[in-house]
Amino acid sequence: MAEENKEVATEQQQHVENGDTKVENGETQSTKATTNGTTEEQPAEQVEVKKIRSIQVNSFGGLKSVKVVEKPEPAQPAEDEVLIRVQSAGVSYNDLLCRQGSLNNLPKPPFSLGFEAAGLVESVGEKVDLKVGDRVACLANTQCWSELVLVPSKYVYKLPEGVDYDQAVALTLNYVLAHYLLFDVANLKSGQSVFIQSCAGGVGQALVQLASTVENVIIIGTASKSKHEKIENVTHLFDHADDYVSEIRKLFPDGISHVLSSQDSDLNKCYGLLKPLGSYVLYGSSNTANNSLLSSAKTWFQHDKIRLMKLFEENKTISGFSLRQFLYQQNGHDHVREVVNKIYSLFLENKIKPVIDERFAFEDITEAMLKIQERKNVGKIILDVNLQPKPKPEVEEQPVKKNRLSTKFLKRSSDKNKEEKKEDDKKEEDKAEDNAVENKTEKVEEKPLEVTTNGEKVEATA
Repeated sequence: MAEENKEVATEQQQHVENGDTKVENGETQSTKATTNGTTEEQPAEQVEVKKIRSIQVNSFGGLKSVKVVEKPEPAQPAEDEVLIRVQSAGVSYNDLLCRQGSLNNLPKPPFSLGFEAAGLVESVGEKVDLKVGDRVACLANTQCWSELVLVPSKYVYKLPEGVDYDQAVALTLNYVLAHYLLFDVANLKSGQSVFIQSCAGGVGQALVQLASTVENVIIIGTASKSKHEKIENVTHLFDHADDYVSEIRKLFPDGISHVLSSQDSDLNKCYGLLKPLGSYVLYGSSNTANNSLLSSAKTWFQHDKIRLMKLFEENKTISGFSLRQFLYQQNGHDHVREVVNKIYSLFLENKIKPVIDERFAFEDITEAMLKIQERKNVGKIILDVNLQPKPKPEVEEQPVKKNRLSTKFLKRSSDKNKEEKKEDDKKEEDKAEDNAVENKTEKVEEKPLEVTTNGEKVEATA
């Protein structure tokens, strides 16, 4: 036993003399022999944690809840995952609803926002049929507004030559959604008519272009008057502010084939435009994204209502579609991949062309979201990872504007104060005079009265 211990000790001493390392509590430490025969443990080397930029929602609510933060890089991908270095990401109404907490199955804040992105493959898992450096797009359930994003491979799509990152972002979400709405839910056919509300936005433009690929289809749309010049292929275009329902009824007294709407508050009046066998398709709630949480809750309880028997009696259909629910909750990823490939093919055949409204830097995310919220965009809003933020305007000190009412009030107060001061001064003066009189009276001495009687002075007191 003693010999074995001696051999072990000799072996350990040899390792120490050679400057070998030892592992203790999961950390690698180096050892070094000293002159007196003892050993010194060298401190473990600290590995620098690499950081990435990410746009994060800290709590559900308004624009102030969204911040650009730094966080550690994602871990290496599992066997069925892809790590993507993002170049472009998309902004949509879903992101606004996500920020407010109005969507189902969201993570608990804080978390990174973004459902769509495109970029380069950084690394892949063992079972992924992609390689490092491939150009791809992805539809992730949040997390896409980051410089690096880790995505299951079933939600990643390889980009064909001729599709850049911005185009990929605009095509992969908006046009896939529009394709489902037109051809899987509404079942648009040649010779039919379709009414598209808010046809200037990213999804609206996609609906117009895809509907135009069908022969002999009449397209009706609404958009703000200022956007009309930028919208093509719409047969009848109306302003949101006009009574477009009455105008459509005049043009189509027998009704129209389909209504595609993202505004659930217009259900009843748009349902009335349908002809028999017509369909109303709801694909969002964009009016909710423009309200506060309290207003959104009020809107929710004031939804239009349709009797089920009315659908039966009038031979009409009301449908809804959520790409996010279909993809992540209903296992629709294989079917979505087929539609993605169709969209890329239509683009390469020059049958569709995504419209890019504006590109924003990560740091300008609140401005990007506000533009969508205020319905000022025509086409897709893009976040460019490599874009520099816009310079912030210098705030000049503005002169204080006097309010007439306030000025009048201050003048009256000043006059009142002056009058009160005059009264106080007068009281002080009167008091001073009274004191002076009293003092003078006290100083007067009593003098005897002199009375002359027969030439002689006689003193008398008063």
